[in-house]
Amino acid sequence: MHLAPLLAAGVPLLGWTTHSTALARRLATARRDPLTGLLTRDGFTTRAERLIRRHPERTTVLLIDLDDFKAVNDTHGHAAGDAVLTATARRLATWCGTDGIAARLGGDEFAAVVLDAEHRVPDLNDQLHHPVPFGTELLSVSASVGTSHPATLLLTEALSAADGQMYAAKPGARTARRR
Repeated sequence: MHLAPLLAAGVPLLGWTTHSTALARRLATARRDPLTGLLTRDGFTTRAERLIRRHPERTTVLLIDLDDFKAVNDTHGHAAGDAVLTATARRLATWCGTDGIAARLGGDEFAAVVLDAEHRVPDLNDQLHHPVPFGTELLSVSASVGTSHPATLLLTEALSAADGQMYAAKPGARTARRR
């Protein structure tokens, strides 16, 4: 048996396989926030739309924004802010469990799509108000949560509806929205 034909076919195949595996890993990494490990907006959108299509009557879309997050960074430094973000991400991911997906959309804004979650939202609210350990301190945190039920809405419309509810829930309920 001659090995030359096998090697001629096998070496390029091995190269393409290695290249594809590396590319797939890079794409997966790009869809994850490096600080929190949660999905980024792109990864979240794809998976959230799929979950909503499969279970439109059972899904709840949530938008979460940390209240006065800038004060944490200004008072305690960016390492403290990172601790708050990672604790929030961990709490949100744990709350979502296997019935949902969570994402960090950017800055101090998070989102989730979860099945059968309406009765559990108060528990998430409580968890997001627990202090975050940082060194020898406990950092006070709070978050505003907005929800939407996208049974007849697109994900973008559901996020917009949750955004309106979230801003209404903010301390002081500012009438002017940021953006």
